[in-house]
Amino acid sequence: MFKRKLHIELPPHQSTFLWGARQTGKSTYLTKHFPHSLRYDFLQSDLYLTFLKEPHRLREELIEKPASLLRYPIILDEVQKIPLLLDEVHWLIENKKLSFILCGSSARKLKREKANLLGGRAWRFEMHPLVFPEIPNLDLLRALNQGLLPTHYTTDYPERSLKAYVTDYLTEEIKAEGLSRNLAAFAKFLEAAAFSHGQLVEYKNIASDCGVDAKTVKEYFEILKDTYIASFLAPLPKKKDRKTITATPKFYFFDPGIANFLTKTPLLQLKGTQAGTSFESYLFHEIQTYRAYSEKNFELHYWRTTAGHEVDFVINEDEIYIEAKISENIKLADLVGLRNLMHQTPAKKAYVVSQEKRPRLLTTPEGAKIHILPWKHFLEALWNEDIV
Repeated sequence: MFKRKLHIELPPHQSTFLWGARQTGKSTYLTKHFPHSLRYDFLQSDLYLTFLKEPHRLREELIEKPASLLRYPIILDEVQKIPLLLDEVHWLIENKKLSFILCGSSARKLKREKANLLGGRAWRFEMHPLVFPEIPNLDLLRALNQGLLPTHYTTDYPERSLKAYVTDYLTEEIKAEGLSRNLAAFAKFLEAAAFSHGQLVEYKNIASDCGVDAKTVKEYFEILKDTYIASFLAPLPKKKDRKTITATPKFYFFDPGIANFLTKTPLLQLKGTQAGTSFESYLFHEIQTYRAYSEKNFELHYWRTTAGHEVDFVINEDEIYIEAKISENIKLADLVGLRNLMHQTPAKKAYVVSQEKRPRLLTTPEGAKIHILPWKHFLEALWNEDIV
């Protein structure tokens, strides 16, 4: 079992939402860390149907429970399946001083039905796929191919697991969105989106590939975002002394294994363009998850010019620049984007995360200092809070 970095500690009477994509380990985490909590799992069909018809049953049952059981937060798993339950939860928080952990893999149904999101009474946490400090002796090629969902990383049958995940996701989300007639279009969209993994989003091009309009493609991307399957990275805002190209965000699937499966091109080695994109997306996952788990809430952007010069990650605007390079031997010619941005707007620190064997400090002809780090060194420093 993996020791997760997410830390949920609730003071008395405090409730929280716990969101995250399917199979990230939310239920396992709650079972381990809240072993005494009452639990309602709405994946159980009988329980789901009972509370769907009569959501007030939750209130009636909990009022009858002994106080000793109600000392602990009550877990409602897959709570998004029954939006009206949140009215009952609200009443129980206000009138009985109970606390809840409301767990789910999609907030779309709650938003669509204008469900009661408890008006700031509940905190919010998110479970992400596995990260570097959670996996002893992480195998990078395995992580990029099989992904970082706990059962996918450890399985000896990754293709079957990835296929089942994508198929179940398609079936369940299409059903939940009432888009059954558009299953083929959404399936095509998922594949097209995989080729946009780590790239600027071109809605019109994807729409043309899928046979739908650009507005529909934007709605499909929102489904991915709201089900925690994907994230967008915004470009660095314009400044008077800094050139930039566009307001278009970059798109990343939440898991490199899913993206590689959808493109039907598994990585054979840690070399080449596809490996570079997968490596970049993996670093995005690590940085984004570190930001969430550490609750530091730093700003994260990318930067790109009309000439195509790019820096993968910019933290707190001009504080830290980070480039992902799959190369084992970083040269000045690999750092055109980073040198360009450092010349326009110097950062406090600049890093190149690579497959080099040992860390070193490179000084550019312009006098900029760039830390060249092996990827394991960088991730150790990141999670030790030595980067940001």
